[in-house]
Amino acid sequence: MRTTRNIASNACRFAIIASVPDSQIEIYRRQFEQIQQQANEVTAKLTEATFNWRPSPAEWSIEECLAHLVMVGQWEVRAVEQAINRAKERGLTGQGPFAYGPLDRYVVGQTEPPVRTSRRTPRHFVPLHGQPLTAVMPTFHHVQSKLILQLGRAEGLHLRRVKVQTPISRFLKLSLGAMFEQVAAHERRHLEQAKRVRAKLPQ
Repeated sequence: MRTTRNIASNACRFAIIASVPDSQIEIYRRQFEQIQQQANEVTAKLTEATFNWRPSPAEWSIEECLAHLVMVGQWEVRAVEQAINRAKERGLTGQGPFAYGPLDRYVVGQTEPPVRTSRRTPRHFVPLHGQPLTAVMPTFHHVQSKLILQLGRAEGLHLRRVKVQTPISRFLKLSLGAMFEQVAAHERRHLEQAKRVRAKLPQ
């Protein structure tokens, strides 16, 4: 027969387990999964014509928003993979939660929508207009899967000490954890742009 003390002890232990917060890696993983869902929603029931429709000659289509994310995402996956490889060789391990520095927080904050300041897209990241939905979307999801794969490889590393070169500038490096945050923020930024384009589609 269990005593009142045993019952109280078990209840306390279960309560502690239930209150353990998700790791930062798990939070980032959920963000990329949500981004995949948002991309599916913004492209649902589009034809090739509406996928490539531009509100004006100076504005991007939904296709260009997503194709840009594919181009930048492929670059980011390689940079993150290389940084993780170096970190594993050096044994840069650590246990979170990790707090990121002022530069990390500033870059992520400037990237997150709503857009505060617009920047000119580097020429090598300007997407080709007119690509088919059936090519862009599978590639977009493949990039997200590769980002999630790198999250798994980053488990146990020191997310603040490991540095990653960014596509913003070859002189700018972010902490690994902040890099994942910046990637997700950049994707949300252009998905919001794609949503605005969809809202303007001719009826």
